[in-house]
Amino acid sequence: MNKLLPLTLLILTASIHLNAPASPVDVRVYKTGDPIEKPLVMSRFVELHHARKIADIHFMDQQKNKVDLQQYHGKLVMVNLWATWCAPCAKEIPAMQEIQQRNKDKDFVLLPISIDEDTNAIAPFFKAHGITGYETWLDPEKNIDYIMPADLIPASFILDGKGNLVGFVRGYIDWTDDDIQPYLDRLIAKYTKL
Repeated sequence: MNKLLPLTLLILTASIHLNAPASPVDVRVYKTGDPIEKPLVMSRFVELHHARKIADIHFMDQQKNKVDLQQYHGKLVMVNLWATWCAPCAKEIPAMQEIQQRNKDKDFVLLPISIDEDTNAIAPFFKAHGITGYETWLDPEKNIDYIMPADLIPASFILDGKGNLVGFVRGYIDWTDDDIQPYLDRLIAKYTKL
């Protein structure tokens, strides 16, 4: 075996890693300060010590128009990843609709993003589950993976008023719990006026 082959592979691997751009989520923007005290229901929510800059990527709305997160600057954005094949996601949707309704006059946006590869499955899913008025964005290519992992859903990611990632929770949460809204209010107060 060629004695230089292992050395060549080592050098090649190192050069690839050293020249690779940092992931957008690795770019720290500012220290978030003391974390907000969490209610028990939010025990798995992670409030980051440093806000992270995220990539500017595009999605589609249900009418197949190109959309992005830039339009929500100045508001706390809760991105909720879901899919029609995800039973816990289906269970969360009514609670997400309640959160949208309760916060419609606040500096808050709840933004559902479906990661279904077959976007034509969404309308029949909504009809079968009696879901109306729930506008979701579409991400069949899973572009969301460029800014946050979509390998476990449901998942909710919190963006500050400048579009930086400041927190997340992955997996099912009982969003109907009475302690959720006061916690969301504290997140809105802390992260919208930057």
